[in-house]
Formats: sequence, C-alpha cells, structure tokens
Amino acid sequence: MNDHAVTRVFKTAWFTKAAKKAHIDDDELCYAIRQAMLGQADDLGGGVYKKRLNRNMHRGIILAKGKKHWVYVYLFAKQDRPNIEEDELIAFRAQADLYARKTHEDLAKELAISQLMEICQ
Repeated sequence: MNDHAVTRVFKTAWFTKAAKKAHIDDDELCYAIRQAMLGQADDLGGGVYKKRLNRNMHRGIILAKGKKHWVYVYLFAKQDRPNIEEDELIAFRAQADLYARKTHEDLAKELAISQLMEICQ
C-alpha cells in the first residue's frame, strides 16, 4: 500500500461502525482504495469519490482531495438509496477541502481520540 510514502488511508469513527454493521472489513476497504487510486471509482468532483463495496451491495464515500489522505466518511446500502443528494455532495466537498489542509499533527490528534482510524499501513 505504501507506493507513495505520503499517502495514508483512514476511516472515520462513524464509518467504522457502519462498515462493521455491514460486515465490510479493512482488507476489503484497502483493496477498494487501491482500485480507487487506479481510477476505478466514481469521481464526484472536489475530491469526493464513490466506490462500490461488499459485492456491490454498498457504496462508500471517500474523500481524497490532493490524494494525500484517503478518508472513508460515509456508507450506504444501494437498496436503501440510489445515490447521495446534491446538498450532501456539497458538504462532502467542503469536508474534502478540510482534510486536504490537515497536517500530520491534526491527523495524530484525531487518531489519538479515535475520531479517525488508520488502515492499509
């Protein structure tokens, strides 16, 4: 996974709970990130990507503005909703901007309080 020394992959606390409930493990998430890095994800613009997970039963929203940090932030079942709404996309783009500006110290603080979990190391 460390093709790029600066590339790091995270999942938020909310996403961690949702993925556990959906039986999606870190190995699958890491595989999906590698695919996304190769362009095999829907680019929704502004550093927001949508990726199929769990044998196409779920969709994960990944933030990766600047592609230095890849952060799983949202998960939904395809059967529950076809896509995210426009206002959600706008909010995810703003969140992607925030993550793009985070320093290693900012990330360390979020990891320390379990707001983020690092995967794919």
